[in-house]
Parts: sequence; structure tokens; C-alpha cells
Amino acid sequence: QVQPVESGGGLVQAGGSLRLSCAASGRTFSNYHMGWFRQAPGKEREFVAGISRSNIITNYGDSVKGRFFISRDNAKNTVYLQMNSLKFEDTAVYYCAAGAITMGKYDYWGQGTQVTVSS
Repeated sequence: QVQPVESGGGLVQAGGSLRLSCAASGRTFSNYHMGWFRQAPGKEREFVAGISRSNIITNYGDSVKGRFFISRDNAKNTVYLQMNSLKFEDTAVYYCAAGAITMGKYDYWGQGTQVTVSS
């Protein structure tokens, strides 16, 4: 199994950028599909982005398409989320997740990192 640990959250002004990192300790990182989710206060958890273990396939939630970009470095056991043109509504706790079987099904979750966008 793997244990994702997020970092890079913080406070940023609307229109700015931020990059989140997720380091996954444990067994072979390259065996896992990785994803980012977020949850704002009072709202359900929302899918943000996913990347296949092969680093070939990526997908995004509709609300972040064209602004957020997911990538991974299997040599560093790390997945990234580059967030550009941030909006107030992007404010949330961002979670990293790992899944071994199929994209879209995640078994291991990090503790989350807070992203706050000031308007």
C-alpha cells in the first residue's frame, strides 16, 4: 500500500497560482493511479484531476479544466497539481488519493492541505 502526504497549500489571491505536491511513501508508486479531490465547507467532495500510473492518461473535473494540470514524477514518488487562474470558489481542502486497480477508484487517501483563495 501507499500513504499519500500532501503539501503546498496556502493562501493566494484570486488570479494567482499554486502548486500542490503529494509524496506517496510505501510500495511501488508507479503501480498506482493518482488523483486529486477537494472539499469545501458544507459541500460534497469533488473530483479535481486524475492521472494514470503510466503517466499517459489524465482527466479533470469540469470546474478546473484548462486551469489545473496534474503531473507525476515516478522517480520521486510524487504527483503534482498545478493550479492557475485561481478563483475564490477553488477554496477547499485538497486531498491526494491513490488507487491500484482502475482510474476513478481510490483506496488510499492523504490528510489534505488547505487552499484558500482570497477575492
